[in-house]
Amino acid sequence: MGASAKNAQFLLESRLADAARGHPQAYFDLGIAYSCGTGGVDIDLIEAHKWFNLAAANGMEQGQAMRAEIAEDMTAREIAEAQRQARAWIASTSRRAA
Repeated sequence: MGASAKNAQFLLESRLADAARGHPQAYFDLGIAYSCGTGGVDIDLIEAHKWFNLAAANGMEQGQAMRAEIAEDMTAREIAEAQRQARAWIASTSRRAA
């Protein structure tokens, strides 16, 4: 693994750790990573929609805008799966915090 791949992996892991602590900017950054393929991740619109949805639910208007933008390229089934995953994330992180 080259230096840039290691940096990308570190960035992704740090964003995931911040997301687990409920940081809306981390949700948004993960949405960007999965929608654009930045940070060495594969483009995954379901994963991106999930993170943008979480950012939007935490008051980030940019999350709402990006979620709407990528939803145009998704099927209803993909959007439903992204929403299910967002609910599962909320449930799992709220259990850890309790």
